[in-house]
Amino acid sequence: MKKLHVGPQVALAALWFCLLPAIVFAQAANRIPKSDFQSWNDVQITVPMTKKVDFTIQGTLRLGDNVSQTADQRLGIGFVLKVNKYLSFPAFYFHREARPPNGRHESEDRLTLGATVRFPIHKFTLAERNWFERRERSPQVNAWRYRNRLQIEHPFTINKHPFTWFVSDEVFYDWSLHIWPRNRLSAGVSHPFNKHLTLELYYTRQNDSHTRPGDLNIIWSAWRFKL
Repeated sequence: MKKLHVGPQVALAALWFCLLPAIVFAQAANRIPKSDFQSWNDVQITVPMTKKVDFTIQGTLRLGDNVSQTADQRLGIGFVLKVNKYLSFPAFYFHREARPPNGRHESEDRLTLGATVRFPIHKFTLAERNWFERRERSPQVNAWRYRNRLQIEHPFTINKHPFTWFVSDEVFYDWSLHIWPRNRLSAGVSHPFNKHLTLELYYTRQNDSHTRPGDLNIIWSAWRFKL
């Protein structure tokens, strides 16, 4: 039998052919940054229907890639049932359209159900928010997610104008991953201009082990109108 001789050029070509997919994948992953600086902007309109029930419309625009282009747009509607001043139950539906840095378009329909409990402690208020979310996503898999946010608030005044500072931390559990992949730490202030308009401004640091970009520095504004 004639012995087959493989030259060094052929061996190198075969090795390159085997390594090429991994190199291409690594280069593609490296093009998507792990961290980003973003601006998130919410506008919320609340219409009291009864003393116990509010109807809410919310629009969201998020700017990413170091605040250079639109990364995420959302529109939602929902209701908040206020049992008393300490306990409320929100129910919301959101539609989301997003363009992550990889250029792949994402869409999502999200249903959120939850409860918020507020505890007054002297001049402080401790608020715990629990949300369960059903996420119908494309192209990602559909999933359930749990969110728990603990927030502490305290009012203060500047030249007789009322403000409230707050600090919060929110953790996320994703049933599709079976882990706690995300944490959001926030600090900011809110100011009621009158009984119909309140502005919230805050900084948020997000860390996420499974999303790119997942580690975010966020300047967040929320305009809240109450009719």
